[in-house]
Amino acid sequence: MDKLKMHSLNKVDENIKKIGAQFPNCITERKNQQGEVEYAIDFDLLKQELSSVIVEGREERYQFTWPDKKKSILLANAPIAKTLRPCREESVDFDNTENLYIEGDNLEVLKLLQETYLGKVKMIYIDPPYNTGNDFVYEDDFAQNTSEYLENSGQFDDEGNRLVKNTETNGRFHTDWLNMIYPRLKLARDLLTDDGVIFISIGVNEQENLKKICDEIFGSSNFISTLVWKSGRTAAAHFTNEHEYIICFSKNKQCLPLFTYDGKDLTSDRTIKKPSSKNPISLINFPAGMDFECDDKIFPNQFGDKEPVRIVKGIFECKNKKLANDVTIEAAWAMKDMIENWLKGNEVIDQKGQLVTRFFFKSNGVLQYEKQKGTIHPKSIINDITTKQGTKSIEELLSTSYFNYPKPIELISFLSNIITKSNDLVLDFFSGSSTTAHAVMQLNAEDGGNRKFIMVQLPEPTDEKSEAYKAGYKNICEIGKERIRRAGNKIAQENPQAKFDKGFRVLKCDSSNMKEVYYNPVEYNTDLLDVLIDNIKADRTPEDLLFQVMLDLGVLLSSDIKQTTIAGKTVFNVADNFLMACFDTDINDEVIKTIAKQKPYYFVMRDSSMANDSVATNFEQIFNTYSPETKRKVL
Repeated sequence: MDKLKMHSLNKVDENIKKIGAQFPNCITERKNQQGEVEYAIDFDLLKQELSSVIVEGREERYQFTWPDKKKSILLANAPIAKTLRPCREESVDFDNTENLYIEGDNLEVLKLLQETYLGKVKMIYIDPPYNTGNDFVYEDDFAQNTSEYLENSGQFDDEGNRLVKNTETNGRFHTDWLNMIYPRLKLARDLLTDDGVIFISIGVNEQENLKKICDEIFGSSNFISTLVWKSGRTAAAHFTNEHEYIICFSKNKQCLPLFTYDGKDLTSDRTIKKPSSKNPISLINFPAGMDFECDDKIFPNQFGDKEPVRIVKGIFECKNKKLANDVTIEAAWAMKDMIENWLKGNEVIDQKGQLVTRFFFKSNGVLQYEKQKGTIHPKSIINDITTKQGTKSIEELLSTSYFNYPKPIELISFLSNIITKSNDLVLDFFSGSSTTAHAVMQLNAEDGGNRKFIMVQLPEPTDEKSEAYKAGYKNICEIGKERIRRAGNKIAQENPQAKFDKGFRVLKCDSSNMKEVYYNPVEYNTDLLDVLIDNIKADRTPEDLLFQVMLDLGVLLSSDIKQTTIAGKTVFNVADNFLMACFDTDINDEVIKTIAKQKPYYFVMRDSSMANDSVATNFEQIFNTYSPETKRKVL
């Protein structure tokens, strides 16, 4: 049986495979530091393959760079020996929900999600630190090589703090922020579907740099727009700055249709256009007794007073105001059939395919018609949505906002409504107050969708003097989770007929479930190996092991999990026999045979689970008899 690797994807290995697929002659072999043979790239041969376009040495080229950029790229590619541990007691409807709330450093979490959620996320929205001089940014350690990173993937300052304040007096003010955001965006890109989109909120301090980073990571050809959001948050300088930015990129713009949404608002249009050979004037007769919205300035002596009469959806709303005489008006010829159909009480569609709701005369005597907006392309300037709405939403749920200038659910709903459909997945890896989760649930309740969310947030401790700490919230994650719980209940109460997922599974990023000997057995002598024959940490549960296996095999963390007992042993069945696992010891032939008869795609067990040598001998024979296609793996 194959042994699971139990660490995140090594992006360098994946890149070597991609190059090898295009240039197989450039793949060679070498020995690594442990003396093992591994694949490598022959860069001299690769240069020859690309000799007509390669730029090297001091040759001038267009580029955007900063100190430690190369190390930032290496950091994104390096694997980590971490896992996500389930926390049922803090979850809501753990067994049925498809939503996830993950606590941990988002860089580590993004690495862990690489295999499982590769190409599965339709929309990413993030609200990273704006780098205003008062923000805290993640301080990542660029001094470790890959093997050291596997042993210690945490990044801390000298006092053990995960976040450090990036003040303007810091000589690396922009550099530190760029090194923080670059590897996270590089990993996030791979999670997007081909037609997936990322929205990034940002202020003026880093907007220009962020755009350049995204040009490099996503490709400038995949730039969609820089939205200007009039957030209501102002800052006075030479100008009063009253807007923020939302940078939008796609993974592959060629796969992305134009953005539209169904308009419910009304707009008006003139029936009389400028006369021309293609647009001659027609005379249309309106018989006596017809009701119109107009006044005596238009048809003197036709009405007894000036109260308007409206025509709506083919039904004439009569308020005893009728034309006393036949009236003939001028209208563009193209409108003649449309108006005559209207007079017959038929549904009227204009030349642009939009439903006409009424005709009316404006005070200038021009006949106009009102129509429903149809397909609308959203504008790049966002008005009428402010951070005050964000504050109000949180206060309604938690009594106090606890956050400065939180994003409103209306903003995320607007973006989600443009991009996502019923079953799409939305990711926010700077989730803060969990506005994105709130917006996804609200949108699902409104349109009957089944969008899923993944929230990722570092459990930043709250200040002991803060209102949040006094209210019992010891870190930001506790606020975010409570907001989702209350928001879900509130939405359900306000929409009693709606069926939507208001639950979420809580997962917490932690060190691997496996002891160090699992990863580097050659560093341990035989006697010590005998002592450490159980390579799983003592404080880890079978469900902890299951979720690390799911990560390793690329099984969705929201998958249905059923737990059964076979001959006294606990067996997990994930995603309807896609994965079955048993981590108990002393497993006998009966357990193996019962599992094999269910024909799972994967079966995973501990390396030391067999009750005796006889069971170990029979293991392969049992599976070859009942389920030869099952892929068998061990820890």
